[in-house]
Amino acid sequence: MRIVIIDDIQMNVTLLEHLIRKIPECEFVTFTDPRKAIDWCRDNEPDLVVVDYMMQDMDGIEFTRLFRSFNHYGSIPVLMVTANNNTGVRHEALISGVSDFLNKPLDNVEFLARAKNLLALRTSHKQLSTHAEWLSQEVRKATAEIVAREQETIFCLARAAEYRDPETGAHILRMAHYSKHIACVLGLPLDQQDLILEAAPMHDIGKVGTPDSILLKPGRLTDEELIIMKQHAVIGYEVLNTGSSHLLKMAAEIALTHHEKFDGSGYPRGLAGNDIPLFGRIVAVADVFDALTSSRPYKKAWSIERATQLMQERAGKHFDPACIDAFFTDFDKVLAIKNKFSDHA
Repeated sequence: MRIVIIDDIQMNVTLLEHLIRKIPECEFVTFTDPRKAIDWCRDNEPDLVVVDYMMQDMDGIEFTRLFRSFNHYGSIPVLMVTANNNTGVRHEALISGVSDFLNKPLDNVEFLARAKNLLALRTSHKQLSTHAEWLSQEVRKATAEIVAREQETIFCLARAAEYRDPETGAHILRMAHYSKHIACVLGLPLDQQDLILEAAPMHDIGKVGTPDSILLKPGRLTDEELIIMKQHAVIGYEVLNTGSSHLLKMAAEIALTHHEKFDGSGYPRGLAGNDIPLFGRIVAVADVFDALTSSRPYKKAWSIERATQLMQERAGKHFDPACIDAFFTDFDKVLAIKNKFSDHA
């Protein structure tokens, strides 16, 4: 344990040094200049401060106020030595953060007893802090395990939809990373970027409720079949919007809204503009771009140039212009994602 002694009279410092040597497993640092003591304490954390009240350059109360202003120093005991019995002074000292008092002339037995008691309190506090940090780490580990299990469940759900949908697993990866790219350029916090990366793959989970005759039809859908097909947005929302999982609720929101259009002509609710949740607007851009530039059993892949032209023309109609601008910002990243998660790979 490390004890700091501050007194502007060297003889008093020498006496305190002599007493502290009787306390086992302690070292001490002494100062006759309280300003130098404050500078030292700023960079070195003590376990007990013994400070005189009456000093010329800075009294013990002012020293204690400065000492308490340092981060994490609120629990370090401060023992003030004083010959002043004025109640007002003692009250001010307590308010400034003094833990205990000793009167001059010092009683050696009393000093040792009080110093040991304060050091015992300091030891207990440090042990509690260490235990609290250990608990915090254990909570983080447990939380990480829960999140990992949740992500595994979500991946299984996305794979289940994939097996019924002619779209590939690579599509899920590409559009999820496209979505994160847009969120990043828009300036969303990192936790929101990670959230959309994890939630976006479930955007079409509702297709598990679409009949194969419609989902796998190679030709154009009839009006009646199109109505049934569009129900996958609501089905996906109902599948995912259960329980209290923030990730699943966000995935449910994306499933419900990624087919809405900025001009209000989309489905299932005909939302327009900023009434469409931001994640839905982002995923709409990522999903359509990848659908256009990917091969399917019923169509060939569009060129990057053709898809880019169409999407930019549809800004303000189908797509949020801000999301379009973000998507095509640093477009090399988009192309890198497309190459990394190619259908062949």
